[in-house]
Amino acid sequence: MSKLTLKKIAGIALLTAVYCVLSAMMKIPFIGSISLDLGYVALTIACSVFGPWGALVGAVGCGLESILFSPYGFSISWFCANLLIGLGCGFVFKKTTKIWQRVIAILIFVGIGMCGIKTGIECYLYHIPFAVKIVKNLVAFGVDSLVMIVGLGVDKALGKVYLKFENS
Repeated sequence: MSKLTLKKIAGIALLTAVYCVLSAMMKIPFIGSISLDLGYVALTIACSVFGPWGALVGAVGCGLESILFSPYGFSISWFCANLLIGLGCGFVFKKTTKIWQRVIAILIFVGIGMCGIKTGIECYLYHIPFAVKIVKNLVAFGVDSLVMIVGLGVDKALGKVYLKFENS
């Protein structure tokens, strides 16, 4: 992983704040506590700009948003899933700019994060049957993947802004 500079810390902090605001801004519920989370757009941009360091935006942003705005409080399962999604996508995004490869990375890492990590932690901690939890987290996988894929379009549209950030 590349060196963490003051400029990267500032950018990560800014995108973490954007993650929190976007996550709290619009909640369209699907099943239980699963809802549309626009914060994944900020996570996608962070993975594109900062590589694996973008995982901090997903993990810390999710943690802060759930502590500040969620009636359910902090969720260790969301935190761990977002950490994995950010690390995985960040490594892949640093290696390639091809959209189809990034989409595949999103599907793989969001799938592992939601259907593996999140489901496993919640089944263990709350004694929820796997068959019940996997259905909810498959919905979360679909919704979160879709938002991250939309985030790829936002990321591409903001490409010139990044060049100014990198060159300043």
